Amino acid sequence: MPARKTTKKAAKKSTAKALRPDTGAVPPYGDPIRKAIARGDAREMKSVAASARKWMADVQAALDQLDSALKKK
Repeated sequence: MPARKTTKKAAKKSTAKALRPDTGAVPPYGDPIRKAIARGDAREMKSVAASARKWMADVQAALDQLDSALKKK
């Protein structure tokens, strides 16, 4: 199969993608937490709780960095 040629349009897409922040994993919002509770599986509930706590700590750390950067400006 021949190699794909890069076009200006493709270059614009890759530039736009580079400007977007990395999203990473989907955080465990209320729905997965409620579903784990509804299933009653203690192991799953503990896993979801640990994941949610880690995610919240990561978000708090990122917000602290953001606040610090804003104060510098």
